[in-house]
Amino acid sequence: MNSETNLYEQLGESPGLRRIIETFYGNVVREPLLAPLFPEDIEPVIERQHQFLTQFFGGPPLYSEQHGHPMMRARHMRFPVTNERADAWLACMDAALAENGVEDELREFVVARLKGPAYHFVNTP
Repeated sequence: MNSETNLYEQLGESPGLRRIIETFYGNVVREPLLAPLFPEDIEPVIERQHQFLTQFFGGPPLYSEQHGHPMMRARHMRFPVTNERADAWLACMDAALAENGVEDELREFVVARLKGPAYHFVNTP
């Protein structure tokens, strides 16, 4: 992991992050706990996730420019998010990072950075 660059840069900026997100959603749609929460046309979800993670990892504020303040917990309230689903989401991201050749130290750091938001969205026992 390079402390002189942000996560967005370390993950390959837009092209690298896009590959990770596309791999991630390929995993999500095959995950029985998560797939029912997502629409059949996953492309708009991929685009919004790309915008959000670009901003979240230190790149340009694409999500805020397009959609306003992220308010991610509020945007996820309509979905039954459980601890098990948060775990599955994180596992899908961990796998996507590994599948895209992200080094272990960086992969572990990214997953740790995403744990806070993932569990913050839990709204169902």
